[in-house]
Amino acid sequence: MAFQILASTRFFDAEAEQLLVDHGCEVRRTGLSQDVQDDTIAPGELDRLLTGIDGWIVGTALVTRDLLTKHPQLKVIARRGVGYDTVDVTAARELGRRVIISPGGNEPAVADHAVGMMLALAKRLREGHLAMQADRWSPLVGTELCEKTVGLVGFGRIAQAVGRRVRGFDANVLAYDPHPNNEAANAIGARFVEMPELLGKSDYISLHLPLTEQTRHLFDRNRMLQLKRGAILVNTARGGLIDEAALVELLRSNHLMGAGLDVFEGEADPSKREHIKELIALPNVIASAHSAGSSREGLMRTNRLAAKSVLDVLNGREPSPQCVVV
Repeated sequence: MAFQILASTRFFDAEAEQLLVDHGCEVRRTGLSQDVQDDTIAPGELDRLLTGIDGWIVGTALVTRDLLTKHPQLKVIARRGVGYDTVDVTAARELGRRVIISPGGNEPAVADHAVGMMLALAKRLREGHLAMQADRWSPLVGTELCEKTVGLVGFGRIAQAVGRRVRGFDANVLAYDPHPNNEAANAIGARFVEMPELLGKSDYISLHLPLTEQTRHLFDRNRMLQLKRGAILVNTARGGLIDEAALVELLRSNHLMGAGLDVFEGEADPSKREHIKELIALPNVIASAHSAGSSREGLMRTNRLAAKSVLDVLNGREPSPQCVVV
């Protein structure tokens, strides 16, 4: 009997689907548009879609204890991405289900996005566009990335990819990480420093940390006041690393030249979106809706990795250790 797979992610490409079919699986789709996230599926409809499903490749939908309990035949949940905060991991462990993530597939896309935000803010592209719409044609004076100092807070694979890219602009790269990888730093010409030095010397700061109790609001008002005046802050990591109310204040006062934000504390909580509205209204903010990793190429890589991990679990093989949550 063929394994039944539900692919509820936005943009699950034909190549990844064919990989599953070629290995004897039947793939069920949600019928949603490619532009619709699966967290919009009504609970009752999601319950129906999961009936008889052995493996679920999921985007942003909540994987709850209730769903897992209702569908005891569901053996593996593969998150198309690296975050798994939408999955009740405790329930999955207790119920004997496997939870898989897909690291590595979107790293180039996120690194490109971070550098793109740096350049857009440095050249004041949004401000210039708005000025032209208002029929104001006077050039705005921006700054450069060339030969500036870029501080990477967190030094995982995406941060390293950002470091490689900005070295192409002859930038000086500083890094802070509680667990420094000196070999990786040497490979891209980065230098590990303590946080105060990074904050005081960096013209651009790019965040690449997970969100934990220790890192929540790591960039609060006091820490952001330690940044060089006129610095540019970019966050493509996790909402909640930055105190958004304080960021609004420091952008309005021009302590910071600008901020590039792909993630927000209130993106999953409408009650916390007041500061998001304030931020995206500012002319010196470039914002995107947690889409840094959503390149066509990146999504295809993560789809394939998720599909391969699902096949491994269903066929009794152990997936790659970097993919395993439970």
